[in-house]
Amino acid sequence: MSAQITVHLAGSERAVPQQSTAGDLFAGDRAVLVARVNGRLRDLAHVLADGDIVEPVTAQEPEGLEVLRHSTAHVLAQAVQELDPQAKLGIGPPIRDGFYYDFDVEVPFNPEDLKALDKVMQRIINEGQTFVRREVSDAEALDELAGEPYKCELIGIKGGAADDVEGAAGEVGGAQLTIYDNVRKDGTRAWGDLCRGPHVPSTKVIGNAYKLMRSAAAYWRGSEKNPQLQRIYGTAWGSKEELRAYLDRLAEAERRDHRRLGIELDLYSFPDELGAGLPIFHPKGGVLKRVMEDYARERHLQEGFSYVGTPHVSREGLFHTSGHLPYYEDTMFPAMDEDGQRYFLKAMNCPMHNLIYRSRQRSYRELPLRLFEFGHVYRYEKSGVIHGLTRVRGLEMDDSHSYVAREQAPQEIKHLLDFVLGLLRDFGLTDFYLELSTRDDKKPEKFIGSDDQWAEATAILEQVASESGLELVPDPGGAAFYGPKISVQARDAIGRTWQMSTIQYDFNQPARFELEYSAADGSRQQPVMIHSAKFGSIERFIGVLIEHYAGALPPWLSPVQVLALPVAEEFEPYLREVLEQMAGAGIRVELDSSDDRFPKKIRNASKAKVPFVVIAGAQDRDTGAVSFRYRDGTQENGVPVAAAIEKIRAAIDAKAQV
Repeated sequence: MSAQITVHLAGSERAVPQQSTAGDLFAGDRAVLVARVNGRLRDLAHVLADGDIVEPVTAQEPEGLEVLRHSTAHVLAQAVQELDPQAKLGIGPPIRDGFYYDFDVEVPFNPEDLKALDKVMQRIINEGQTFVRREVSDAEALDELAGEPYKCELIGIKGGAADDVEGAAGEVGGAQLTIYDNVRKDGTRAWGDLCRGPHVPSTKVIGNAYKLMRSAAAYWRGSEKNPQLQRIYGTAWGSKEELRAYLDRLAEAERRDHRRLGIELDLYSFPDELGAGLPIFHPKGGVLKRVMEDYARERHLQEGFSYVGTPHVSREGLFHTSGHLPYYEDTMFPAMDEDGQRYFLKAMNCPMHNLIYRSRQRSYRELPLRLFEFGHVYRYEKSGVIHGLTRVRGLEMDDSHSYVAREQAPQEIKHLLDFVLGLLRDFGLTDFYLELSTRDDKKPEKFIGSDDQWAEATAILEQVASESGLELVPDPGGAAFYGPKISVQARDAIGRTWQMSTIQYDFNQPARFELEYSAADGSRQQPVMIHSAKFGSIERFIGVLIEHYAGALPPWLSPVQVLALPVAEEFEPYLREVLEQMAGAGIRVELDSSDDRFPKKIRNASKAKVPFVVIAGAQDRDTGAVSFRYRDGTQENGVPVAAAIEKIRAAIDAKAQV
């Protein structure tokens, strides 16, 4: 009898023969993709040791789904090189809801190429090729992959700059390099790729619950200085039903796409003449933007903030003082030269708010001192990440900074968090969780401040976030260089998560700007600075709201709150009188006086997504009434004008979500 070892599975001990694998423990259970052994993901072929703690991992868990998607990316790359042996491999990591793989090919991929690749992938999957892990030295890997220049480059920067390349950790993470071979049932090697793993045991596990989505250009290692590769995006799920549900969600997201809806509703556009990431707002979009700004401005004043204004440009020295330039210069527009001095378009407002604070002596009696502005900032986002209003180069931030005594910081953060959540709820977002972004202790060069300062700031933010009662999710390494932050993550109407408001604790800028206040005992003390943006940016928040409401904004936000449709031209004078009364009550109105026939006017009103459509015919005119048609298609007839105005006004004032 072979020697036995003891492993721990599902809280109980199990005796198994030596050389048993993780897969032996789950034989027959096809749902298990990989195992978690002593807390680390391992292939099912991993040989167990005495005392190992083993857990099954399925596609119903995020880690299992990532492994499934990474394995599917390998099959895609194998298919690409089968059809085009000259294709060079880039990186192929799992990402949210799917995966991608980058290739250096002579001709960009087209939809027909994706169809051909899908056929090859399905054949590879049906063959049931086995993923086999093989350890190699750096020299062996470089020799074996001599024809793959991008893989060799990753090996050359292993453990250093590779950490900053998206997906690179999945290939060269850790000290030991490994290659995963795809092995046919007859034992021959079909293909292989540099990869840390783990992978599913067999391509057959992938089944047919995957889909190639699209192709796009992407720069190697995300730098425009590097070659442009061709990226194929795909998705993979644990079942065909989950794939179908995901594709349905994508279709719904497409229906809600703010870029398309913004054009259809005549809110904003993105002219090529201006350049990427620089939207313009049309009159109706301008109304929406102004309503949001006016409301946010009034709420800030109610919460004790003072409205300020700062310029769009500054000498570079200001951003050296704040500490931003060494960290953010790559994301700022290139400097302008004026008489030998460099000026930058500002990418943030906080340095200028510090100058306002420092403009005169401050007393503890003034604290908390809260400054707020709608500041226009400019960020040189890479063209590949610009996306409608949600990722732009010119943006307007509802930026605020609270200057507080150190002991006031916890209460001020709570005040800001309550303010943020209340404001978001006013706009119809009600499903939240919080994310706590902290310093990456492995990269101290990316952060400034002492360990004690970071520990204190992080503890305060964590305490306030925990006391809110909302779910708190850690985000290690996601802090700004000057301090940790809480971000509010909001789920929209179809369950997608958007990062909205942020609250950041800053102990660095007050020191760098030598900010002080006179304490009660007469001593000079340094304040703490707390950054907060409620919307993040007006542009992005508008994009999120358009998608959340599928363009059907609630009455208080709708650029046009009432659209009037005369049944015939003879009723236009009556409706003009009605609209004049409504406008006098502060309601935004519009009359459709076009030559279109009445049925088409109804269709146009539905497409315009106006909350209230009022209709007037002979009976309405004769009785001093209107008929209501709502966005859901229902109708209410014979409503007296005064009652109609009261009904509309009540919905606006209540911020009703109709």
